[in-house]
Amino acid sequence: MTPAPLSGLLTREPRTVAVGAAVLAEALQAQAAAVEQVDWRPPRGSVTALARVVADPRREPANATAVQRLLAAEAALVDVRPAGEALGLAPGTFLHAGPPITWERASGPLRGALIGAVLLEGLAGTPEQAEALLSAGDGIVLEPCHAHRAVGPMAGVVSASMQVLELEDPVHGGRAWCSLNEGLGKVLRYGAYGPEVLARLRWMSAVLGPLLGAAVRRHGPVDVRAIIAQMLQMGDEGHNRNRAGTLMLLRELLPDLLATGAPGADVAEVARFVGGNDHFFLNLVMPACKLATDAARDVPGSTLVVAMARNGTDFGVQTSGPGDAWFTAPARVADGLFLGAYGPRDANPDIGDSAITETGGLGGFAMAAAPAIVRLVGGDAAYALATTTRMFEITLAEHPAFAVPVLDFRGTPTGIDVVQVVRTGVLPQINTGIAGRVAGTGQVGAGLVTPPPECFDQALEALAAAAPPL
Repeated sequence: MTPAPLSGLLTREPRTVAVGAAVLAEALQAQAAAVEQVDWRPPRGSVTALARVVADPRREPANATAVQRLLAAEAALVDVRPAGEALGLAPGTFLHAGPPITWERASGPLRGALIGAVLLEGLAGTPEQAEALLSAGDGIVLEPCHAHRAVGPMAGVVSASMQVLELEDPVHGGRAWCSLNEGLGKVLRYGAYGPEVLARLRWMSAVLGPLLGAAVRRHGPVDVRAIIAQMLQMGDEGHNRNRAGTLMLLRELLPDLLATGAPGADVAEVARFVGGNDHFFLNLVMPACKLATDAARDVPGSTLVVAMARNGTDFGVQTSGPGDAWFTAPARVADGLFLGAYGPRDANPDIGDSAITETGGLGGFAMAAAPAIVRLVGGDAAYALATTTRMFEITLAEHPAFAVPVLDFRGTPTGIDVVQVVRTGVLPQINTGIAGRVAGTGQVGAGLVTPPPECFDQALEALAAAAPPL
C-alpha cells in the first residue's frame, strides 16, 4: 500500500481526543477545536491482579466453556413438593437468601422472615419466643439457599413444611428449587409474620402446593425456558415483571388442575391465586437461571459470574473459577419508588437471591424488552433501553433464546465477566423490590440497585491468586 503524501497529512483538520474531566473538552471546544470526549477511567483495584488474570492462558477457553454450558442449559418444572422432602431439611434448619450470615448480623426483614418460619414450623408459640430461640441458636441451623441448589426471593427463608418448585435441566442433569411466591405486600419474604401471613403459608402448604404438584405430574415437564423466551416478547423482563409468564403457566396447567379430581372450590382458589399474582412466575425464572449458572460452575480460569445474592446485610458474588467462595461487601439501598407514605429511611439494604435473574441475562439486563417496568422501579423507557445496551459491555455473550424485539431481536446480554466489570467500571444493573428495614413491615417499594464494586475487586484478586505465574 502506498503511504499517503506527507503534504496531505499536514492539510487535514486536526482532531483532539479528551480523556477524563469534561472541563478539558469544554475549554477546547470554546476555542472552536474539534474535540471527541472519551468516557474512560482507569480500572479499579489492583492492576497487577488484572494483568495476571488477563494474561492467564486458561481464561478465554475457560470462559468459552462456561458460557457454552450456561447458554445450553434448559429448565423444566417437574414437581412441587415439601422442602423437607426435596432438600432434606430437618426441623430447625432454615435456608435464607444471600451469602452466609448469623442471626446477630441479620437484617430486619431476614429476622422477621425467620421468626415467621419458626412460628410456621411450630417451634415457638409467639414471636417473642421465636426470637429468643433464634438468638440462643440451640437446635437452629441457618444456611444459604445457594448451598442447597436453591434460591429464595427477598429474605428467601425456606423451612421444612414449605412447598418448593422443582426444576430440572435435561441437558446437564442439574436440579434447582425455589419456594412458592406469596404475592405482594405483607408477606414472609419481605419480613412480615402476622397471622394473615402464616394463614396464607399454611394454605399454600396444604392446598396450593399439593394441587400444583399433582397437576405438574399429570401434565409432564413444563418447559420453563420456552415460557421465558415468549414472555420477553410480551413485555416481561423476568424479575419485577412476570405478568405474561404467570398467565402462560396458568394456561399450561389449568386443564390438569381441573383433571386432578380435587374439590372445585380448591381448584378455583388456586387458579384465582396464581392468576391474580403477577409475580408468581418469578419463582420459576429464578431456579431456571440457577440451573443455567450452576451448569457454568467449576471451570478453572473462568472469570464468569455464576451468582449474585444479598441477605440484607451483605452482597455476595460467586464466580466459576474459584469454586463456591463468596466475595462480599455491604449491600446498598435501592433507589426507587415507594409505596404510600414509605420513603428511603424505611428501606432496608438490598436483599434476595432474585439477582440470579440478572446473572442469567434477565431482569435488569432485559429491561429493553419491558419498558413498562420503569413505572414500578423508576426511570423511563429510554433508560430501560440504555440499560440493556450498557450491559453488553460487561457480558461475554448474547442469549440465543432470549431475544429483545426493540433491539431487532438481539439476544439479552448474558454472562457477567469479572474482568470487564473491573476494566470498565460498569456495574450490573438489578431490578429489585425494597423491604422495610424493621422486622414485620413487609414491602415498602421497588427500585434499581447495583452491587458494591468491592465484590468484583475481591473476585479478581482470587482469580489472580489462582492464575499461573506470568
